[in-house]
Amino acid sequence: MTTHVAHPYMANSVPALKQAMLDSIGVASIEELFRQIPHEHRLKRPVELPPALTEHELRRHLLTTLVKNRTCEQNLNFLGAGCWQHHVPAACDEVVRRNEWLTSVFGEPSSDHGRNQAWFEFCSQLGELLNMDLVGLPVRSWGCAAGHAIRMASRITGRNEVAVVRAIDPERLSVIRNYCEPVEMPGHITVRLIDFDPDSGLLDLDHLRASIGKETAAVYFETPSYFGVIEQQGAEISALAHAVGAEVIVGVDPISLGVLASPSDFGADIVVGTTQPLGVHMNSGGGVIGFIASRDEVRYAHQYPTLFISIAETLKEGEYGFGLSLFEQSSYGLRDKGNDWTGHSVYMWAIANAVYMAMMGPQGFEDVGGVILQRAHHAAKLLAGVPGVRVTFPNGFFKEFVVNFDATGLRVVDINKRLLALGIFGGKDLSQDFPELGQSALYCVTEIHTQADIERLTDALKKVIAQ
Repeated sequence: MTTHVAHPYMANSVPALKQAMLDSIGVASIEELFRQIPHEHRLKRPVELPPALTEHELRRHLLTTLVKNRTCEQNLNFLGAGCWQHHVPAACDEVVRRNEWLTSVFGEPSSDHGRNQAWFEFCSQLGELLNMDLVGLPVRSWGCAAGHAIRMASRITGRNEVAVVRAIDPERLSVIRNYCEPVEMPGHITVRLIDFDPDSGLLDLDHLRASIGKETAAVYFETPSYFGVIEQQGAEISALAHAVGAEVIVGVDPISLGVLASPSDFGADIVVGTTQPLGVHMNSGGGVIGFIASRDEVRYAHQYPTLFISIAETLKEGEYGFGLSLFEQSSYGLRDKGNDWTGHSVYMWAIANAVYMAMMGPQGFEDVGGVILQRAHHAAKLLAGVPGVRVTFPNGFFKEFVVNFDATGLRVVDINKRLLALGIFGGKDLSQDFPELGQSALYCVTEIHTQADIERLTDALKKVIAQ
């Protein structure tokens, strides 16, 4: 692009504006800004870009590309494994699409006040659901939240090891390892994986007991686990961790808390997870929101990397104001000296979450949790009746369960291809990440699945296995 031509999508690329900016910073040309880059590292030929498209041509190109995808609107979906298909009330979409939210991420005080109140409502409602007093603004994903929480525990205890349950989403574990940094880094935290019992899917208490000690900053486990198993040993795990002076960090799917006990009830110090099931559509390549919550104690509050929203009375009686607090300890306030780096790319989801939680209320969470439990267990029972199919951990699971196909003589990848031909997305193939489970897949059933959907899956599996 030459310097005398304005770019149609860049308002400040008008030549006069470019020159004004150059004059303001005291340089004669854009070329001067790049002189610090060695000449041999700079591109010396024109970039071979495709011809510029008109707006109509670009839209047609994108639609033609996107139509190649097979979506969960077109196919019956039983795939979860970290991003789940739940019902999103129309009100959630209606509210988050309003211009007031779309234009006030970090705007003027006039827009910040309403935004801050909405964020405060999100934190308050989530805190009530979790039975925790302190909730920070969201981070990008569950994995990011877990990584931040582990680093919080390391700073609190002055220790540099963490025990992590092995029955965990491999992608989430990868993110946790990134947050724990390479061994060469001064902030390195050693990750010790704790086995799960092959019969029940629960955390192996003997292995945990043998793996933790005076260097353990935290024990991290999840309920439901990646396999959907409800961890029934939460109190025992917490007691073992606290006995060696470690923090207890628990990952949780919040939509389960209408029917399951909150992690705080069995000893969790820090609770993390994702609120994607609470009014957020599935999306690919973007943040699906992670949260961090704890007790309202100074030693936790001053280790959060996130922003907080506070409420206070104003000079006018009966009026309240909302504002950011502990800003100075975040990367927003201290940049590279903050506790950790966070981003604001998922703050809009907090608005959707607040709408969803307000609409549901306590009874709504109990109802949806009960429906998910009932339908998932009914689906598992029907699938277990298919010749050659076995449910690996048949007792005590929520929403997801492991289905084994060893006796069919087929690989999961082949079964899923045959299901796809019938318009069904099968379960997540576990055979590579958890080879000890054999040819197994993780199936997900939520409140959106009807009796007819479950019967269709059962009949389809019978058909593809018999082929």
